[in-house]
Formats: sequence, C-alpha cells, structure tokens
Amino acid sequence: MFENLQERLGAILNNLTGRGALSEADVSAALREVRRALIEADVALDVVRSFTDRVREKAVGAAVLKSVKPGQMVVKIVHDELVEMLGAEGETVDLNAPAPVVVMMVGLQGSGKTTTTGKIAKRITERQGKKVLMASLDTRRPAAQEQLKQLGEQTGIATLPIVPNQTPVDIAKRAVQAARLGGHDVVILDTAGRTHIDEPLMVEMADIKRVSNPHEILLVADSLTGQDAVNLAKNFDERVGITGIVLTRMDGDGRGGAALSMRAVTGKPIKLIGTGEKMDALEEFHPRRIADRILGMGDIVSLVEKAAETIDAEKAAAMAKKMQEGKFDLNDLADQLRQMQKMGGMGGIMGLMPGMGKMKDQLAAAGLDDKMFSRQIAIIQSMTPQERSNPDLLKHSRKQRIARGSGTDAAQINKLLKMHRQMADMMKAMGGKGKKGGMMRGLMGGMAQKMGLGGMGGMPDLSKMDPKQLEALQKQLGGAGGLPPGLPKGLPGLGAGGLPGFPGLPGGGLPGLPRKK
Repeated sequence: MFENLQERLGAILNNLTGRGALSEADVSAALREVRRALIEADVALDVVRSFTDRVREKAVGAAVLKSVKPGQMVVKIVHDELVEMLGAEGETVDLNAPAPVVVMMVGLQGSGKTTTTGKIAKRITERQGKKVLMASLDTRRPAAQEQLKQLGEQTGIATLPIVPNQTPVDIAKRAVQAARLGGHDVVILDTAGRTHIDEPLMVEMADIKRVSNPHEILLVADSLTGQDAVNLAKNFDERVGITGIVLTRMDGDGRGGAALSMRAVTGKPIKLIGTGEKMDALEEFHPRRIADRILGMGDIVSLVEKAAETIDAEKAAAMAKKMQEGKFDLNDLADQLRQMQKMGGMGGIMGLMPGMGKMKDQLAAAGLDDKMFSRQIAIIQSMTPQERSNPDLLKHSRKQRIARGSGTDAAQINKLLKMHRQMADMMKAMGGKGKKGGMMRGLMGGMAQKMGLGGMGGMPDLSKMDPKQLEALQKQLGGAGGLPPGLPKGLPGLGAGGLPGFPGLPGGGLPGLPRKK
C-alpha cells in the first residue's frame, strides 16, 4: 500500500541525512518534495499543508540546524508528525459496555462490510473469548444474508436465523433480543450499503441506530478509493455518528492517501485494517508502526506478534532441541518454509524488517520471492521419507525423478540442497560446535549489550521481550541512527543467523537468502 510513498520519502530523507550540515533552504527544499510526494499519494491537501507546516516549524529551529546530526533530527520530526497525523495512539474496538454489546457496521456496497463483519466476529471470539452473534440487515442485495450465514458456518460463529420479508429495523430489534436471550456478549449488525450515499440509506441507518443503541458504529471503507473514502467518512459521521473506521484492502497497490487523511479529516480513529481475503487477515491499526513502515524503519513488534500467532510452540521447542543436537533435515526445512508462508511470505516479512524494504526489488530480480517457497516445498514433497531424512541419498537418478514430480529441474534441486547444507551447518554452529558458532554468539551478544537487552551469549527470545525492550530493538535496527557502531550495514547474519531467538525460524535466518561473504 505505501511502497511508492516509502520510496519517495526515503530518497528525500536519505539526501538530508547524508549531509553534514543543513541550512534552512535545504529543509525547505526537502519539505517541498515531501509535500509533492504526499499529494501524489492522494493525501488530502489540507492535511498535507498542516503536516508540512508543523514539520517546518520544528525543523528550522537553531537546535536542529546546529545539532550534531541535523538530518537525523529532521527524520525524527517527520516520523513524529506522521504518527500524530495517523492518530498518535492506536485504538481498538471497545467492548466495555453491558452485554450484549452492539456493534453496527456501516459503509457503501462493495467495501467489504460482510466479510469484515465475519473477520471481526472471529477475532473477538478467538482473542477475547466472547460469545458473538452476527446478523445481516441487508435485505436489498441478493443473497447478502445467506453470505453472512455461510461465513458464520465457516468460522463457527452464530448467525441470526433468516426470516423472509422482515425490514432492517425489525431484524435489528430481533438480533438484540436474541443476543440477550442467548447469553451472547456481542452482537454485530451488518447493515445494507448502496453504490453511493443517498437519503433513504441515511434514514435507514439512523432508524437502526435508534432501535439497537450501538456501542460502536464502525465505518468500513475501501482504502483503494482514496479521497472518496475520506468524504464518505465525513458524510456518515455527520448523519449517523461513527466511532471508528475499518480500512479494507490495505494489501492492495493503492497510494495510501485514505489511511493518511482519514484520522486528520474526520477526527475518528482507524481501528482495524484488512490485509487480505482470508478470515484472519485483519490487524489492529498502530499509527507508530505504520509510520515506521512508511519511513522504511520496519516493524519488529508486528513481526514478533505475527510469529507468535502462526508458529506452533511445540514444533518450535522440538526445533530448538534439534538445533542443540546439530540436526536439521529436509522435513524441518519444509516446516520452516511453510511457517514463512503463514507469516506473509517473503514480501510480508521483508516489509516488517528494518532497512529491508529497499531490497524487495533486488530479491525479486534474483528469484527470491514467494513462488520460491512453493517450488521448494514441492521439491521436498516429491521426495521419499528416506530421502527427506537423509539428503545424502540424492544422486543423479533420484534428482531426475524428483524434478519430474515437482515440475522443476536438477539445478533448482541442487540450490535447495545447498541451502539445506548451509542451514544444517548453521544449526551445528548455533548448537555451540566450532569457532563460527562462538563468533555468531559474540556478535549478537555484543549487539544485545549495546541495546541494553543483555548479552548472555546472544539476543533473548523476541517473543518474551516486553514492549519497551522491543521498542529499543526497533530503534536500534531501524531508527534514524541505524545500527550500533561497529556492526555491518543491514541485519547481521542474514541467511546465516538472522535474528537469533526468533521462534520457529532456524536461528532466525531467512531460508533462500545467500550467506553474506
């Protein structure tokens, strides 16, 4: 979503940080480019003016221009103002009200309201242990009520039985009553949409609000519609009174202007963002993390959270034991590749890693993309159990058979086996065998000490770190100041160590990336 804006702002700010001193003219020239980049990203003009004025006011002060690293100070100011524009602190869906808590979903037709209703219900059920009832009030769109019923069956969440010829207002009354009698904690009302805002729609929304008394009114808006989404939010807020916004299709190739403008224009928080078609592709909106991604600083905290959600703790423990014994076969490699896919593939992970966003195109050109994972898994699945456990059995004739079965060739199989050997060697090194393991632990231990995270032979498990420690790690890896002095550019040990302690990945390394020479 923010890739184009990230590239533009990255180039502008890198030009500032590369200079030893800055004049007021340098800052003004850079802010003109920032303004142009934001306008091209479809950010509302009033928001752009306010943003650049606030940055200029803080950035041209003597304390900044005469500081030791003025360029980095300007980057920090841009980052902080970006966070402020996005809403400072993230807000979640508020369920602190007497049961049943009514959540009303509003928006135009085609924005993804019904699917988002199912996603939110699933999220509340799984994460907060609430009993949820979903009800479709859309009597206009063909099969809309049936669609929600199917989503309920798919996710195991109760839906209000369909009664033909009832009005949306009557359905809303029945849903609240059924939730109360059924002991449900939350009832989500999926209202009807239109292709555009009209008076009958607004009257219907107001009537539903009156009879159901919702605690939350969430506007579902398509982030790809740009400024139209902002105008939509203003209209709904004026007539119905929304409490928050859910942006869908944030995984698309839009310019991101709606997300950047929405909070500033409406004053209403963006609470959730849809990041894909699957029912678990819904994330909380964290302004600071989004700002970090836009400025190419990565998002270590989200990466850790995503890993914690997708990685099987028992498998991770078994892998750790194998690492200690220096064992790592092709079955283990296949497990690692599948976990990488669950976490969003190469693109999803690289986008969250500090300083790695700029390498996406280079990696794609080298063939290191998400399709690579599927090919490698297909190769491993075409092997016999004995071959997976003992790759040394793979001679020429066996490779030809595997190539035919997986739709690949011998060269790709050899690349996979080479990668496996490198990772197996790394397992032994991480297990404490040989000089290389000591070097790796020393490097990462020194890095951990510089961060104040403890240096007991390596970085601690990121999944066990508290938010303050994670923020310290985020700043060190992706902040304006870059990596601590004395460490190589980029992430140390990428492909041969990566982020030690990261659960489920072999030593944190990214499969498929070559060792650094």
